[in-house]
Amino acid sequence: MLVVLGGGIGGLSAAHYLVKKNNVNAKILLVEGTNYLGGWIKSIVHNDKGVIFETGPRTIRPTGYQGANTLTLIEELNLTDKVKPILKSHPAAKNRFIYTNKKLHPLPSSLKSLFFTHPPFHKPLILSVFKDLLTPRKKVPDESLYSFVERRLGKDIADYAISPMVCGICAGDAKEISVRFLMASLFEAEQEHGSIIKGLLKNMFNKSSSKPAIKGILSERAKVEKWSVWTMDGGLQTLPDKLSSKIADNGVDILLNEKCTSLRFIDDSVQCRIGSKDIHARHVISSISANGLANLLGDDHKFLSKELSLIDFVTVGVVNLAYNGEILKQNGFGFLVPPFEGLPILGIIFDSCCTQQNGKTVLTVMMGGRWFNKYFGENPSKEKLLDTAISQVKNILLIDEQPVLSNCVILKDCIPQYVIGHHDRVKRIQSYIDDKKLPLSLVGSSYNGVGLNDVILLSRTAVDKITF
Repeated sequence: MLVVLGGGIGGLSAAHYLVKKNNVNAKILLVEGTNYLGGWIKSIVHNDKGVIFETGPRTIRPTGYQGANTLTLIEELNLTDKVKPILKSHPAAKNRFIYTNKKLHPLPSSLKSLFFTHPPFHKPLILSVFKDLLTPRKKVPDESLYSFVERRLGKDIADYAISPMVCGICAGDAKEISVRFLMASLFEAEQEHGSIIKGLLKNMFNKSSSKPAIKGILSERAKVEKWSVWTMDGGLQTLPDKLSSKIADNGVDILLNEKCTSLRFIDDSVQCRIGSKDIHARHVISSISANGLANLLGDDHKFLSKELSLIDFVTVGVVNLAYNGEILKQNGFGFLVPPFEGLPILGIIFDSCCTQQNGKTVLTVMMGGRWFNKYFGENPSKEKLLDTAISQVKNILLIDEQPVLSNCVILKDCIPQYVIGHHDRVKRIQSYIDDKKLPLSLVGSSYNGVGLNDVILLSRTAVDKITF
């Protein structure tokens, strides 16, 4: 018996890769505590209105080893015809904004723009390159992303580019998030070569240490056609839906509305308490959150439980709004808000600029994150979040109309925070598992990346390391 805990994209991907590798025909059981498979990915389709609301992720990047791996998974699932690319020439790819000083400001998007001053930046961005080249190396084990960028590239970049970007990636505070984890290549460039620019230039000419490229039909298409991001026809939920149906067709037993309440490692096996039954597994793949896993370990592995519990998470409120007509004054992906503005929102995504929504303007307002309790308290009503979202849309985007459709969800503890020291914490966690020879693999977003590409690749890598 092989057990997968959690039916989000990490658990579903792990089950898929287990099916491919399972050369001993061991029984595979996937356990999900809710009645829904897909985790934070959820598409709400209003067929009568021609509108799709995404309450979680909505697009995926095609670039890099991780991006190519996900596109290969899409091919394995026979979903190629469902892929909807958004090209680099599209306004949603070219136009991204930040909201500060009571205005929307487009972020520079071309090489030429680096040589001119674009508000809210106070000087041409090219000067940041010279600052990096002239700033001495600082040898540190880790540093906050904000501190790193402020020191090497200047306060302008830290305030108006990095801080809002971190809000968009992990709903977190750049003054807490680890540069070593979220932007490892920049950190390593300084540590090894003394400068971001020098390190990046040297890496451009030294590809020997990089992973071999994954070549597939879709990844080659993405390069040739110059995709920026991609989504799926019918919403991104198409991906976990297909994964869940395929693993079921391949013999994976899926148990919904049941939670694992304890794990006991006995010799070379794991005793999983699921509901009122004990199930013995030769290996467990956990895709549940790190703090959820910590609660299952009891007193037998206190060190591991404590390290897992120290990985923090934040709550995000998501409000989807649909308005009649195409009423946005700007085309683009959307905008983010620097934390120092003191607003309750992280940003607003212009969904109808990315994908057609039957002539309607569809927006997604992201709220709270690291500052959720500050602005909304411990247990706010959805009505409070909805009213706040509509008010912010009115104030910032000057949309006075009332939405014709809306949806509000509170995603409790949905995004892990890779704070300073996260790299070493994950290393200690994995070393403990390896040293104790525990038949346990860790996947999901708690450890090595919050993006869908990162989560899917971690599942594949974890399965590759399991010996049957």
